[in-house]
Amino acid sequence: MNTLRLLLALSLLLFANIAHADPSDIAAASRSVVRVVVFAEADPGVPVGHGSGVVVAPNMILTNAHVVDEEAFGTRITISIVPSEGGKVYDAEVIDRSPGNDLALIQLRNGARLTPGAFLAGNVEDGSDVFAIGYPGGVDIAQGLSMEDMMRPTTPVKTKGSLSGGRSAKDFETLLHTAAIGSGNSGGPLVDACGRVIGINSFGTVSNGGDAEFFFAIANREVRSFLARNQVKARSVDGPCLSRAELSRAEAERAAAEKAKIAAANLEAETARTKTFSEARKEAEYATIEARENRMMLTILLLLGALGAAGTGWQMFERERKTHGKIAAGVGTVMLIAALVAWFTRPGFDQIDERARIALKDSADPAAKAVVAKAGAQICTIDRSRSRITISDAADVKFNWSAGGCVNNRTQYADDNGQWTRTLVPNNEQQVSIIQFDPKTSSYRIERHLLGAEAMGKAREARKLYEVQSCSADPKLLDKIGQMNRAVRELLPPQANEVLQFNCSGG
Repeated sequence: MNTLRLLLALSLLLFANIAHADPSDIAAASRSVVRVVVFAEADPGVPVGHGSGVVVAPNMILTNAHVVDEEAFGTRITISIVPSEGGKVYDAEVIDRSPGNDLALIQLRNGARLTPGAFLAGNVEDGSDVFAIGYPGGVDIAQGLSMEDMMRPTTPVKTKGSLSGGRSAKDFETLLHTAAIGSGNSGGPLVDACGRVIGINSFGTVSNGGDAEFFFAIANREVRSFLARNQVKARSVDGPCLSRAELSRAEAERAAAEKAKIAAANLEAETARTKTFSEARKEAEYATIEARENRMMLTILLLLGALGAAGTGWQMFERERKTHGKIAAGVGTVMLIAALVAWFTRPGFDQIDERARIALKDSADPAAKAVVAKAGAQICTIDRSRSRITISDAADVKFNWSAGGCVNNRTQYADDNGQWTRTLVPNNEQQVSIIQFDPKTSSYRIERHLLGAEAMGKAREARKLYEVQSCSADPKLLDKIGQMNRAVRELLPPQANEVLQFNCSGG
């Protein structure tokens, strides 16, 4: 039994570890990895070496210094960059090398642009899963790739390992890990389970016989310093790497807590209403009793007055003063009728509940309404506990909101069951963003899908069918935006790579 429990615990730990990394995040990170092919300038048809690199800016590639070392090749070199997807190969040139920490910066020529990767600004915990991405030459040889094959965009190889903290190289700061790399991986990124770059793979240990192999990646601290001296600002993100399961679980717990909070508030409100109604009923009961007593007293007084008038009238008739007798009789009759009216119109005890409800309704605050976001400038701050940050810097979001769903006086959102929604499909980035604003809760949400070239092409075609350029309250235009949102969503994976949840204020 103990053995069974131990195996179960180990399997749960293994499952949790596997579930922490999402293949789509690693695939998205791979799209920023390129093959760096080096040719001798004197003989451009034959490569003298190759390595890997990662896009750090639309026209900049980061790799290892030894990948593009002319002294090691003994000749002047030219460089070609082969991306992971698409149909183009790009010419490039080295603009800086730092042999001391094995880094080099390559610039694409002719205005070429690629999708940059995201670099983690924080630290990765010891023992965390890491992935090496690149183009190991051993795989090319095993596949029997020709020169023509190597010069075609190809998906890079991804290997998984663990990070071993605290064992840096002496000459410069490195990360020790077990994600296998080979010749050709040099300059490729080491990423965490969310696909964020944590280092640049550089070298490994030499295996003697049965010794295990370990590998070293240049730490981001070295990378940031090198890029800063070249005035290159790479995309930087921070925050823990939350798995989708963790985020879903946290959202479920938050929703349950919110539901419990609402239930408690409703119970408290109901208790207050019951207490208030009880008090109002008691006041209505006292008021009813008082009104009945007043009517009864009025009835008695009117009856006494009617009797008095009747007696006076009888005396007037006895004295032959008929005119005065008739007046007295008339007054007596009116007072008798008034007495009867006072008696039969006195409030009954069955009216107490209705009087209490009317009193409560009259005392209610007509201004008490649901709190909603007012039109105007909104400042939205990231809620990290409800976000999964993979490529964004999570800075505050500022926009101008109008009650009709117009943002910044130019982008029209469509109402989707209380969530004002717009799907954005940019032409120059490999991502689709579903943006939602809920004015009732003042919450702003971005779900970002990182797609490949083929999927992005389909999303762009779908968007073009419903191109909307301005804000309008026209129902036809709003329906058109809703159709566009649905058409693009149908092409997206079930879950986003990045989820950013913001809390907004302003108006």
